[in-house]
Amino acid sequence: MTYPGILQDLGSTSPIQGIYNIKQVLTPASVAANTTAEQTFTVPGLQVGDSIDVNKASHQVGLSIGNVRVSAANTLAIQYVNTTASPIVPASEQYIIGGQR
Repeated sequence: MTYPGILQDLGSTSPIQGIYNIKQVLTPASVAANTTAEQTFTVPGLQVGDSIDVNKASHQVGLSIGNVRVSAANTLAIQYVNTTASPIVPASEQYIIGGQR
């Protein structure tokens, strides 16, 4: 079954309810050397089950984002990965948070 003109998750017969693009400044804490750490941030409007993508505006050597999820209503969880031998403080900056439900 198809839904002409409606975005649809091809793994489901239910149409996508909506897509969104949120821009918000996040201020992460330090990430210890050679580790991963999940940090949470309040982002109004997020719901558990949303499919999320996050764009960090700047590049920081040795730092990457491993996973993102909505861990609770209005709560964005980002897993930071530090592959260096020193702690890294991710820059406080505007992130772009895209999602769909």
